[in-house]
Amino acid sequence: MVNYSSLSVLDLSNNYLTPSVPVWIFSLHSLVSIDLSGNAFEGVIPSSFQSISSLKSLDLSTNSFNSSLPVWLFSLNHLEFLSLSSNLLQGKIPDSIGNLSSIKTLDLSANQLEGTLPISLENLSNLRKLDFSNNKLHQDISETLKILFICCSDKLESLNLANNNLSGHLTDQLGHFKSLSYLILSQNSISGLIPVSLGNLSSLQYIDVSDNQLDGNLPEHLENPMNLEYMNIAYNLLEGAVSEGFFSSLKRLRVFKASQNKLKFEANSNWIPSFQCQTIELSYWFLGPKFPTWIQFQKDLSTLDISSAGIADVVPSWFWNFTSKMVSLNISHNQLEGEIPFLSVHKLVDLRSNRFSGPLPRILPDVATLFFSNNSFSGSLSSFLCDYNLGEPKLFLLQLETNLLSGEIPDCWPPWQSIRVLNMGNNNLTGKIPDSLGYLGFMFLNLRNNKLTGELPLTLQNNSDLFMLDIGENQFNGNIPKWIGKTFPNLVILSLRSNSFNGHIPDELCELSSLQILDLGVNNLSGEIPTCFQNLTAMATKPDDTDAVIDYFVDGEFIRNELLVMKGRVREYSTILSLVTTMDLSNNNLIGNIPKELTNLAGLQSLNLSGNSLRGNIPVRIGDIKMLESLDVSRNHLSGSIPESLSNLNFLSHLNLSYNDLRGRIPSSTQLQSFDKFSYIGNQLFGPPINENCSKKAETPQNVVNGSHGNEESEGWLEKYMIYVSVAVGFLVGFWGVIGPLFLSESWALAYFAKVEAIVVKLSSLWT
Repeated sequence: MVNYSSLSVLDLSNNYLTPSVPVWIFSLHSLVSIDLSGNAFEGVIPSSFQSISSLKSLDLSTNSFNSSLPVWLFSLNHLEFLSLSSNLLQGKIPDSIGNLSSIKTLDLSANQLEGTLPISLENLSNLRKLDFSNNKLHQDISETLKILFICCSDKLESLNLANNNLSGHLTDQLGHFKSLSYLILSQNSISGLIPVSLGNLSSLQYIDVSDNQLDGNLPEHLENPMNLEYMNIAYNLLEGAVSEGFFSSLKRLRVFKASQNKLKFEANSNWIPSFQCQTIELSYWFLGPKFPTWIQFQKDLSTLDISSAGIADVVPSWFWNFTSKMVSLNISHNQLEGEIPFLSVHKLVDLRSNRFSGPLPRILPDVATLFFSNNSFSGSLSSFLCDYNLGEPKLFLLQLETNLLSGEIPDCWPPWQSIRVLNMGNNNLTGKIPDSLGYLGFMFLNLRNNKLTGELPLTLQNNSDLFMLDIGENQFNGNIPKWIGKTFPNLVILSLRSNSFNGHIPDELCELSSLQILDLGVNNLSGEIPTCFQNLTAMATKPDDTDAVIDYFVDGEFIRNELLVMKGRVREYSTILSLVTTMDLSNNNLIGNIPKELTNLAGLQSLNLSGNSLRGNIPVRIGDIKMLESLDVSRNHLSGSIPESLSNLNFLSHLNLSYNDLRGRIPSSTQLQSFDKFSYIGNQLFGPPINENCSKKAETPQNVVNGSHGNEESEGWLEKYMIYVSVAVGFLVGFWGVIGPLFLSESWALAYFAKVEAIVVKLSSLWT
């Protein structure tokens, strides 16, 4: 039998032990180091640890302890290392923490601790590393620095207070922490200037003060040469001109992130930076109007973001040869011009919203994400897709929307098996959808506003993971395929608008239980509205904000800023698109009554049934659609009175009942009387807001579309729906969750494209 009584080091980390710490551990009184991290212990931290009085290192991180911090824990005055990070600890940090007189590393991060830092921290004279990040602490940062200055200004090497509720200003006292190497204060509410005394921190290698409210100018000079390698000041309120002198002391700088500020930097044309960066992110700076030539001296650059930087220039030829080492390039939202012969960037390229022209440039096979939308790229897709011979392409996302591309979609998609997101809307593409396109397994397919014809290919049935299909504003014909309802169980958005589909609406569409947006408007559909639409359960409940995964795609911009017509006019929805639920069956040849079953769709926000031949009464329980904001049933043959329940729709802000056979008094309510007379005109109605005894059939409101589909484009606002959506991807999280975890490549951890590449690598890895 082995005698463990003299054991000094015990490591049981990452064994998923549960639920309690084994009691036999507390009999090992000679232990100096205990590591129980990465298990599943829960409840209160056992007080028996205090019986091991010789402990110097205790690691209980990444468990599920959910009590307050026990006072007895801080009587272990030999402790030099204590980590309780990533638990569920709550309450305030007790004053007794000041009894840890030997402590060198103290980590209480990623808990639910609140309150302020106790003054007793002044007693921790040996403290080297302090991490209280990701809690709910609130304090003036100047008070925090004052406490730490007293205890350990000459010894503190690492300070992480990120993601708390710290406020106040940084003071010059910061410059007295001579040994500080790592300073992380991001995601707080710290305001004021960045102190000039920052230049006194000669040992500082890493600083992150992003996501605060820092304002004013950057210091013109940092007084002393610094060892700073990583600097993140992004997402603040900094403004004014940045001088070349600011960078003169930063000769070792490797990562500089400063996006989302209002800073201006106009370097001399002969300026050569003293640093060699791997990552530069200056989005929303003003760097123009000329293309910044100093970039060509950054020989190690792998990530560059100079988007929305006010640059209006032809991209110099040296730049395209310069990008061969880059893994991420974002020069979007400028006014850059010229043709691009070849893109030698790896992984991510974002050229959106510029003035690039000519044919689509050829790309490297390891590019995963391409944003080419809102440019003037022209010609056919054939040379880009069919003549590819540089290896097996890994492209996951291809956005070509709003260019001048023309010709047929080529039938050469088999090499592009990794594409899951394809947007080719708003071009001049013609012909049929080729069969090979349907085999790729899309999650997102947008071909809207082209000149595509024919019927939908049967091969599209292979896209069982599809959650958005938008082929609106084309010239497709035939019946709506029944298989759409059978093969796309996760479909969230379906837009077939402004085509020539005919026949009845298939009942199979009722099986799309995840559908939040359905647009079948402006076709030649006939028959009755299916009563089974009540089975569209995603419209029956208030939608959740489930698009967090898609936010990794360059903060979600790739489809978030699309047009959605609701409330009678074109609006741009961005951050709330995943919360939208709408049904548009307008401008068809539908007959029969409005199904009373539609009133079960309590989460529906917009319902447009205008321009059909519907008869009968408006359903009495229309008021049950509690979330309804827009209702348009104009230009039908509806009769009877306006249901009283309509006045219960508190969110209703657009109403059009015009040009029916409705009769009687308009129900009295603040809501219904707030609309103008054009909402009711062309009926036999009376009462406010109509002054006359009856509304006039002959009068035509200024903005009402009269009839035929052909007038839709010119008449505009009432009927033209371009429902392009956000990515309601709650179902994606669930679906891919059963496949396996998504892994993040740490080799790009400091790069801007890490957000994008995280989701690209995670999802695309499922097919490799």
